[in-house]
Amino acid sequence: MTLPLTDYRTGLLALVASLSSTVAGANDFLLDPAYANFRQKMVTEYQFSHAEVDSAMNSAQRIERILSIMTRPGESKQWYEYRPQFLVESTISRGVRFKQQYSDALWRAEQQYGVPQSIILGILGVETGYGQNKGSFRTIDALSTLAFGYPRRADYFTDELAALLVLAREQGQPVESYVGSYAGALGYPQFMPSNIRKLAVDFNGDGKADIINNPVDAIGSIAHYMAVHGWQRNEPIGFRASYRGPDDSQIVAPDGQLEKTRPAGEFATLGLTPLNPAVKLDPLDMVNGIRLMEEFGPTYWLVYPNYITITRYNYSRNYATAVWQLGEEIISR
Repeated sequence: MTLPLTDYRTGLLALVASLSSTVAGANDFLLDPAYANFRQKMVTEYQFSHAEVDSAMNSAQRIERILSIMTRPGESKQWYEYRPQFLVESTISRGVRFKQQYSDALWRAEQQYGVPQSIILGILGVETGYGQNKGSFRTIDALSTLAFGYPRRADYFTDELAALLVLAREQGQPVESYVGSYAGALGYPQFMPSNIRKLAVDFNGDGKADIINNPVDAIGSIAHYMAVHGWQRNEPIGFRASYRGPDDSQIVAPDGQLEKTRPAGEFATLGLTPLNPAVKLDPLDMVNGIRLMEEFGPTYWLVYPNYITITRYNYSRNYATAVWQLGEEIISR
């Protein structure tokens, strides 16, 4: 009996899927139309063969939980809700111990790159609690899920997936051995694969840049990252401010415009000035205004380009403020 054409096609697709599963393990994305484009990208841009790409991807799985997390990132909380995740005694105490244990590396990083120890410590604390929580998702799964299942940033995560395969080849490691965050970040400082390739440094002199297992390399790599992204040595980060005016939309930088700084004198004219009268800003200092919500209402800050540089690590103002305040608290002890 001759099968109808539609039944034939259905059966053929089922057979292909079955054979694909047998040949290529559990690659959940093998039949995704975007996968063929990704495979060609690896061939054209990174000189992989088709077989090498399929082998590297042969266990990649779609993780629905990752897509769920992406719809509710922690940075979307108000500051008073976000702060207790990091500015707590347990994290501060762990940071103090880390500071004492790696004091030499922190000092060297500050001297070489001009990035304060407080900022390095703050990033390490907020990112992984000084290595305590580096993430539990296989990076191949995280990046594949987002590359092929998160259209809003598919291009970005496809590039990071490509960087992961190249990184694994360069380091001689099985691609499935990398484990990190739900978004594909890795190691003590939670670098994305592309940033590991571009910005990780060998800071302990053992011949390899290992931010996943080596805290000294992580310290140097964070400082290098911040310096490359514009950290200004010996310049301020910001000051708590008071606002006296009718409409704070005039002095609060909108999302995506934090880098559009204005002279401090202009903010003073609009009613935003340092809360501490002893702090005297040069009217020509280029700064910006931010608002953070406490339980009792808004608080205001005048921030310098160094604060903006912290947001190059994570664009959230909650994140940047947590890094800044956590690091300052640790250094003070």
